Amino acid sequence: MYELVFWNYKEGIYLNNHLVYEAIAKEQSVDGLEELPTTVIVNRINSLFSKWERVDENSWKNNNGPGAFHVRTTSQSIKIDCYGTEGKTMDILVEALEEFKCPLYDPQVPERFDGVE
Repeated sequence: MYELVFWNYKEGIYLNNHLVYEAIAKEQSVDGLEELPTTVIVNRINSLFSKWERVDENSWKNNNGPGAFHVRTTSQSIKIDCYGTEGKTMDILVEALEEFKCPLYDPQVPERFDGVE
């Protein structure tokens, strides 16, 4: 499994990304994060992956190639668990979340790709 994690900081706030990730993994609320339009985001993902089988409300499976993913949401975050998913597919997910001003945090690296050093 490969994890993709997304959130947006409130204006003027920047926290330890790894600690934010750990809180999100436990589905805890984090002071300093924006509320996200999670239903709109999941609908956007669904529209981008309309040719994939929607296994349940938050899971998609590619019946014509490798990959599946599951989306977990809190009011402040989106966490996508990818299973055998190709890099180009993960790029589509990352670009979709960028539309909502939510840069990728990759816990495997660990790095948040938001341009902040």
